[in-house]
Amino acid sequence: MLTTWVVAPTCLPLVIRRCHACASERFRADGKFRVNAHHKLLDAWLLALCTGCGETTKLTVLERTNVRSIRPGLLDRLHGNDPGLAAELLQDPSVLRRNRVALDWDGAWHLDTGGSDRPDGEAYEVSVRFAARIPVRPVRLIAEGFGLSRAEVERLLTEGNLVSAVRLRGRLRGDFTFVLKR
Repeated sequence: MLTTWVVAPTCLPLVIRRCHACASERFRADGKFRVNAHHKLLDAWLLALCTGCGETTKLTVLERTNVRSIRPGLLDRLHGNDPGLAAELLQDPSVLRRNRVALDWDGAWHLDTGGSDRPDGEAYEVSVRFAARIPVRPVRLIAEGFGLSRAEVERLLTEGNLVSAVRLRGRLRGDFTFVLKR
């Protein structure tokens, strides 16, 4: 029996960056942008607020970019403070690398198992699909999906009753499939 689980974001993740005004290291992006023009060149930033003191930080999206080289749809989304664009940009590795930030996904995602319960057959095959690049430990997903403890999932993995083509220890960001044998 093949079942599909989906790991989907529930909100924007927190941005990990040290605040220059307080000791906090978390910023909340709410989808607001700032666009600044210098003649025919544009700068655009995604704004994020410190969770500790409320100070604003800017994450560079565009830097001294010629207006003609920017797609009109992107420019409209920047001016319209599109929260979907903010989610896309926070998923873009080049934006994260340029700004030297990381993301904190704790509490910003959920697992949709489609109502499946604990397996009661001989083999239970599950395909896990990620709606966004969310780094999650597969052991945690399997435990949450079947209502097991993480120790029990580790035991199943050690005994060879939990099999996958990918390594189930560590973190994954992409789709994978596993088989649970009972």
